[in-house]
Amino acid sequence: MEKRLIFIIVLKISILLHVYPQDISNSTSIDKKQSHVNINSFVYHRFGDERYPSTNVSEEYFESHLRYLKDNDYEVLTLGEAVHLLRSGVNSKPKLVVLTIDDGYKSFLTSGMPLLRKYGFKATMFINTNQVGYPDFLTWEEILSLKKEGIEIGNHSHSHDYFVDFQSGQLIEKFNADLVISQNMFEEKLGYKPELFSYPFGEYSNTMKMELTRFGFIGAVGQNSGVISLLSDIYALPRFPMTGIFSKPEKFVEKLKMKALPVQPVLEYDPIVAENNPPELLLKLVTPDLIQTSGMQCFINGKTDCELNYNSSDSIIRIKCRNYLNSRRTLYTITAPSSENTNVWYWYSWLWIIPGVN
Repeated sequence: MEKRLIFIIVLKISILLHVYPQDISNSTSIDKKQSHVNINSFVYHRFGDERYPSTNVSEEYFESHLRYLKDNDYEVLTLGEAVHLLRSGVNSKPKLVVLTIDDGYKSFLTSGMPLLRKYGFKATMFINTNQVGYPDFLTWEEILSLKKEGIEIGNHSHSHDYFVDFQSGQLIEKFNADLVISQNMFEEKLGYKPELFSYPFGEYSNTMKMELTRFGFIGAVGQNSGVISLLSDIYALPRFPMTGIFSKPEKFVEKLKMKALPVQPVLEYDPIVAENNPPELLLKLVTPDLIQTSGMQCFINGKTDCELNYNSSDSIIRIKCRNYLNSRRTLYTITAPSSENTNVWYWYSWLWIIPGVN
C-alpha cells in the first residue's frame, strides 16, 4: 500500500513537471510573442469513404485543405516535431499546422496519402493495433511502407476501449496491460515503440496521463477542439475534427485562422465528472491584453447554455453549464476576439466525461 502511494505521488509530481512544456504564468519569464506559439492541429479518420459520413472527409475537401496550406505558406509539422517545438519554447515560423489521422483505415492509403504526396506534406497517424489487417484497415506492411515515406506513427491503444468506464484501480490495470501489448506489437512490427499517443474516443483521465509518462510517451492528443500553444497540456493536446460537415473548406479555413486562448486551468482538474454536476471550470487568463475580454463567449457542446464570469482583478475566468450534464462527453468552449484585430479569434475547450453513459 505504501509503495503504491509513493508511486502515485511521484507520478503526480512528474505530471506537474512535464504536462505543461513552459511555465508562463509569470509573464516576465518568456517574451510575449514567444509565449503565444500557435499550432493549428486537425484530426481526420476516413478519406473518400461515403459509407461513413460522420467520420469521413471527401477527397475534394481534403485536397482543398492541402491546397490552401500550400498556397498560403503554412509549414506542416508532424506531431512529434510540434511537441519538441513546445518543449524548446522556440517558434521559428508563424504559420504552423499538424495533420493527424486516427485508426489507420485503408482509405488513407488509397485516397489520403496520394494527396499528401502531391502537396509534399507529412502527417501523424495513430494506429490501434488490434484492428491492423482487418477489412477496411491497413496491414502492418502498409503501415511500415507509410512510415518509410515519412508518415509518423503513433499509438492509439490496442483495444480502442472505453478505459474511463473502469474504476480507478482497474483502469490502471487495464490501461497498463493494453499499453504493454500495443507497444510490444509496434516494436515487433515496425522496429520501435511510439512516443505519441491518441486517446480512444478522445477520452482520458489524469490516471491515464500518469501512465503515459511512466511508459515514456512525450505527448498525447485528445479530440477536444482547439489550438496547440505553450500553455497546452502536453498530454491532452487539442485537435479540430475534420469530418462530415466540419470538413467543408470554409470550416477548415475558419479553424485554421483561430489562435489559442492564453489560459491555463487554475486547479488540477480531472476530466471525469464524479461530483458537483455541473462542474465549474476556472481558468487563468495569462495575457489579458491579447483579447477583448468583454467579447468572450462560452458554449456547451456548441450551445450557449452556460455562465461565464471574468474577474479582471485576478484574470480568472469562470465557466459553468446552466444545467446538469447528462451526455457522455461535454465540451466547455470559450472564444474571444483579438484586441488588435476583430477578424482574429481565440479558442479554448475543455472536455468533461461521464463514464458509463452511452
